[in-house]
Amino acid sequence: MKKEIFEVELGGKKITAEFSDLASQANGSVLLKMGDTTILVTAVMSNKENNAPYFPLSVEFEEKFYAAGAILGSRFIRREGRPSDEAILSARIIDRTIRPLFDNRIRRDIQIVVSVLAIGEEDPDVLGVIGASLALSVSNIPWAGPVGAVRIGQKRETGEIIINPNYEDREKGKLTFEVLACGKDGHINMIETASEEVSEDDIIAVLEASSKAHAVLEKFQKEIVNKIGQTKKEFTFPDVPSEVSDLWHKNFAEQLTDVLFSGQTGKSHIHEFKEKFIEAVNEATLECSTALLDAFFEEAVDKELHRGALEENKRADGRDMDTIRPLYAQAGGVSPMLHGSGIFYRGETHIFTALTLGGPESAQLVDTIETPELKKRYMHHYNFPPFSVGESGRVGGFNRRMIGHGALAEKALVPVIPNQDEFPYTIRLVSETMSSNGSSSMASVCGSTLALMDGGVPIKTPVAGIASGLIMGEDKYILLTDIQGPEDEHGDMDFKVAGTKNGITAIQMDVKVSGIPIPILKEALEKARQARLKIITVMETEIAKPRPEISPRAPEIKLIKILPEQIGLVIGSGGKTINNIKETSGVEEISIEDDGTVFITGKNGTCAIAAESILALTKVYETGDRVNATITKVTDFGAFAKLDEHNEGLIHVSEIASFRVESVKDYLKEGQTVPVIVSKIDNGKIGLSIKQADDKFITEK
Repeated sequence: MKKEIFEVELGGKKITAEFSDLASQANGSVLLKMGDTTILVTAVMSNKENNAPYFPLSVEFEEKFYAAGAILGSRFIRREGRPSDEAILSARIIDRTIRPLFDNRIRRDIQIVVSVLAIGEEDPDVLGVIGASLALSVSNIPWAGPVGAVRIGQKRETGEIIINPNYEDREKGKLTFEVLACGKDGHINMIETASEEVSEDDIIAVLEASSKAHAVLEKFQKEIVNKIGQTKKEFTFPDVPSEVSDLWHKNFAEQLTDVLFSGQTGKSHIHEFKEKFIEAVNEATLECSTALLDAFFEEAVDKELHRGALEENKRADGRDMDTIRPLYAQAGGVSPMLHGSGIFYRGETHIFTALTLGGPESAQLVDTIETPELKKRYMHHYNFPPFSVGESGRVGGFNRRMIGHGALAEKALVPVIPNQDEFPYTIRLVSETMSSNGSSSMASVCGSTLALMDGGVPIKTPVAGIASGLIMGEDKYILLTDIQGPEDEHGDMDFKVAGTKNGITAIQMDVKVSGIPIPILKEALEKARQARLKIITVMETEIAKPRPEISPRAPEIKLIKILPEQIGLVIGSGGKTINNIKETSGVEEISIEDDGTVFITGKNGTCAIAAESILALTKVYETGDRVNATITKVTDFGAFAKLDEHNEGLIHVSEIASFRVESVKDYLKEGQTVPVIVSKIDNGKIGLSIKQADDKFITEK
């Protein structure tokens, strides 16, 4: 095997890039290591043209259980199936980082495959971005990289900033924020942020630190390319025939301005205009491929949208640059069958979110190489049916976009979800996109906040989200608040920011240009903050705080504590005891955590019955406890007395009365109830005393 190895240190951690003939058929490949985590990244470009009317890039993130030294958990299936949600989200991060740096006129399939070969304490997603950048950079595939990628987190207890925190560092509650940012040449082109109401200034400081880390990684990669990089393949791209261009400029170019800036929302009127243009080309019997004609029209729209914004300060739907579309918020009112619901409108983007509450056993068990057997008690699912954009198509199932948008909304709300001790329910939110015209993911955050509050979930404070856009020129730019339609498709940035009145909880950014200067992002964050506050005001006008009670249709949950060593006692041999408690009380489920926390789920008061049984079973008596006990057996040396259904003690003959008792049978009978005090506990055996409880209860005969 031929190999060349390069190393760089970042944040005290060594990254090793190994280039060999292991994947020799790929256009470019690299074996990348950080700690015990190792990935192989390959980049391949097809030799044939693809007739698709778009740039055909795909990114796959492959996780196999052998990477964690494990065999897939199912008894019946040992081969991995579809990618996990975590793998899909990692692939989306890589895609959003590298895509803007390709010439989108390329029509050859380009595929990036990240194969996780071994996983240690380091997350392979950041390595995946760096590896994709390296594989593309050393290959002959035309690409305007390299890029850097880094995750930066802040420790809650110490405030320490960590570069590429590992899984242990990132365990729940240990970080106040983590920002994954990618970029090049001092600009940022991809952001993923999860934070706990962090300020805009703190985010900018992290982005500035990220940019410095990017510079280290870019220098490292450029040195590698200079040594082993291949010559890039050159493409020539066809132009539309001059006859088509002449037809456009003669009959349609001026009309485009009126159509694009007509004040209408959405893109349907633009699509109608496009159809007229294509029809005119066909009637004139001009030869031009559909893909080329489509690209020509979309480029014309792109240029005109930029010109109108930069030169005339105009938006397609006629709004000012900072104006939010009309808002509407509704909490509940759909059906009493639902545990909670919310409806949120922002212009033509309409979201319905349903809340469902369940017991701890309803939590999702996540079993991947990154998170083995993780219990997830809060889930957010997002759906995007075809009718939401006025189209027909496949209904049901989900795709990568739905998974990504659901994960973003979930991330935005996690900081305000009450902990399990305060609210022991499993929480599932499902956001249904009923109509979409720009940033349905951020509208889902708003609709979900309304549903949570309607359902009586004691969230800490409302969360709202907004998407900002950007139109960039050579020496000028304009930021757009609440992008829609053409601005979403042809603008240069989609900057989604969610948060509370106090700060940011989530950010997701992708761009269509090579990167965004940090000062522009700072301005965009402030505009997003102002918009977020306006949206929260509308939401709070509808429902100011969570309802005081959960839905009567939601299950009741009671939380009690037992000693960890008592867990086996409650479960019983083969589950006999716990099943008997469930059957006699009528509860739906009893869940016991390793620390002795018991969650009892039921309805109509059944939880209290089960809790009483468990507390009686696990009652721990202490010296001095006063109880009314029932005599169960009389002996020469004393009497045994039942304290409750599960505990019994001995009343020694000397503890029956304040005088000498010659015959116990003369004073105590089976079935008799007597007052006792727990006088001593010795290795689990309980000593009882009647005379200490009431020295006059037994009188001398």
